[in-house]
Parts: sequence; structure tokens; C-alpha cells
Amino acid sequence: MPAKTRADAQGLCSFVDASPSPFHVCATVAAELSDNGFTELRETDAWPETPGRYYLIRGGSLIAWSTEGVPSGGPSSPFRIVGGHTDSPNLRVKQHPDLVSAGWQLVGLEPYGGAWLNSWLDRDLGISGRIGVRDGDTVRDVLVRIDRPILRVPQLAIHLSEDRKGVQLDPQRNVNAVWGIGDEPRSFLGFVAGEAGVDPAAVLGWELMTHDLAPSAVVGEDASLVSAPRLDNQGTCYAGLQALLAAVAEPGHGIPVLALFDHEEVGSMSDRGAFSDLLNSVLERIVLLRGGGREDFLRALSGSVCASGDMAHATHPNYPDRHEPAHRIRVNAGPVLKVNQNLRYASDTTGAAEFALACDRAGVPLQRYVHRADLPCGSTIGPITASRTGVSTVDVGAPQLAMHSARELMGADDVRMYADALAAFLTPVR
Repeated sequence: MPAKTRADAQGLCSFVDASPSPFHVCATVAAELSDNGFTELRETDAWPETPGRYYLIRGGSLIAWSTEGVPSGGPSSPFRIVGGHTDSPNLRVKQHPDLVSAGWQLVGLEPYGGAWLNSWLDRDLGISGRIGVRDGDTVRDVLVRIDRPILRVPQLAIHLSEDRKGVQLDPQRNVNAVWGIGDEPRSFLGFVAGEAGVDPAAVLGWELMTHDLAPSAVVGEDASLVSAPRLDNQGTCYAGLQALLAAVAEPGHGIPVLALFDHEEVGSMSDRGAFSDLLNSVLERIVLLRGGGREDFLRALSGSVCASGDMAHATHPNYPDRHEPAHRIRVNAGPVLKVNQNLRYASDTTGAAEFALACDRAGVPLQRYVHRADLPCGSTIGPITASRTGVSTVDVGAPQLAMHSARELMGADDVRMYADALAAFLTPVR
């Protein structure tokens, strides 16, 4: 493996391991942006009118952009947007988590998104997320990350299943986690507060989730694969970040934007999801600060393009029949352009051509994916972003296996090719 490819794959592994929750994804991205000259802005503050590199965070979502080096075109200069999402399917802590059963102390969990539940069994699980803590008459957020094997969801022994073929997991009864023994419940939130160094009585709200403690790794005899949790969609978060940093180093035509949203896995209907006003409000404020008005904002949107980045299905070697026969997708063979005639993906002719041109400029191969017509197709932020903004949008991704599993697999070479394609997309030459 070339040294740069290995470094890119290891970089993705480090990124994923540093980011067990959407809030930590934002913190990881923000730290890298700050190291590269970006300034954090708050939505409640007045924003600077001077060109520069900026980002903001709303909960588990982040938007970053640069108005440096934008060619003359006035305030109606178009945007080049790479979108993605920070959340991944997992098991999350209930509001009353303290349970006991058959002499075991349990933590009540519930699935978030389309988690492949059996993949979460018999894993050493940590806890991450955020808690809202009373601070006088206000509330402040505290990031939580416990990288110790606190929880475990045990599998049923094969001898106890009716046909020795396993059981169908009930998300209400079968995914609670063991964390001790005894007939009296223990305060899990009290434990988390202690780990965070805050008074348990001051904890007023929380968004806590489990994460697999096994570290990400470059694997395979030839080190050609990346094994990691949350590749869907932290593979895009990492590639999009690298693309934005490359774009600000060598600006092209238009304003480069990285938009990473929370809650894609559950429909994006939240204050910080892709259905929210977050992206539109940021883009309009950028136009206003560059001396434009509503007319300039609408003109800017009409000339803008968005690449909705989400991971793509590689053809599974053990289940090749589950894939469209004429659209085989391989790992380490370049990024994937995703098309669905029923608009589960937003790609149209214009968007597809823009991304194909970017791949050509980046010197990376392009694959084209179509889902089997007799199987339900998943979706992305692409259709939502297109309908909310009116911006021409294309759905793209890097190929992987085991999507929505607690542990996923992608090609090591694809990390760099995906980032290079997105960087070329952010920096068109015309």
C-alpha cells in the first residue's frame, strides 16, 4: 500500500475512534478546522463581514465554509456544498434506564435508526453523548465519553433457542445491557455524572448512546481494507473535511461549504436535521454579509450544486444475488454515484454530470449504483436538501459492506479517492 494511502486510511481510523457520537464528530471536525484557520461562530452573535474561514455547531450538526479567495461575482456567487450526516445507528439509553431482572442489573436501551441488532450482541460497549447540567439559572452541555467496557448485551445460548437457529430480537425486551449483578437497581445516570465530574442532581437532560470499544483498524493481508464502526457516515465526514481543507488551500469558482447533519438515520426531522432551516439560514447569512439581499441569495442558490455524501453498498461476495446484476460495485475502485428512479436518491442528469466531471478532474474512477428494483431502497439527506434549498443535488458515496452493523468494512484506497473527488467537486474551475 502506498504510504499516502496508508496514512489516509489510518487518518480515518483515528477520526472514527475520536468520534463515538454525533457531538464528538462535531468536536473532532471543529478541532481540525480550528487548526487550519477556521473561526467558530455562534448563531446568536453578529457575524463578521470580512472574508474568512468559519464554522458553526448546532447540537450534533456542523456547517463550515470559506469566503476567502472567492472570484469576483458579487454576493450572488454560487455555493459548492458537500453534505453528510454525523449520526449512525446504535443503541441509546432510555429516560428511566435502571432495571433489574433475574439477579442482573440492567441498563434500558432502545435502538436508534435502522441498527442491525444482532451485530450489537456480545460486544464490550462504552457510553458517549452529552448531558445537560444545571449551572445556576442556566444549563450547559457537557460531553460524555466513557471508553471502558461498561455495558454488554448478551446473546442467548444456542442451546436455549427453539430450533438452534437463533432468535428474532425484540427491540423492547432483548437489547437491554448487563452492567452488574444484584436485585436492586443502580443509578446509571449517577454513574455517568460521576464519570463526567458533575453532581448527579444537576443533570437535567441527556442524549447518551453506546459505542463499540474495539478500535478501528486497517486490515487484510495486504492492508487493503478498513474495519471500523460508524463508517456510515463518518467515512463521508472525514472525506468531506479533507475535501474542504483542500478547497480552501486552492480556491476554485464558488464558495465551498461542508454541511454535516445529525438525525439522518431517523428521518432528519429536528432542529438540526437536514429538514431544518440550518443550511438555508447559514447560506442566506453568508450572502447578506457579502453585501447581498434576498434576490442575490436566490440567484446564488440557483447556481449552486450539492453532493450529498453517504456510504454506498459494495457488492457482497456471499450475497451477490441481493444486488442489481448490471451494477456491481467494488471496493478500492473509486467513489459511487447513486441513482434511484423513485428519488430515494436525488441524483439527476445535471448533478450526475457535475460529479462525474469532478472525478475526472481528480483522476479517480467512478462507479454507478442502482438498487435492485424489487428491494426497498434506503435514502439520504440528498432528496431533503434538494427539496429544502432548490439546489441541484447528486447522491454519492464510498462503497462498503455491512452497512448499519456495529462494525463495517470499506476499502483503504477508497478513503483518498473519495476525498479527492469531493475536493474537486468543491473547486470547479469554470
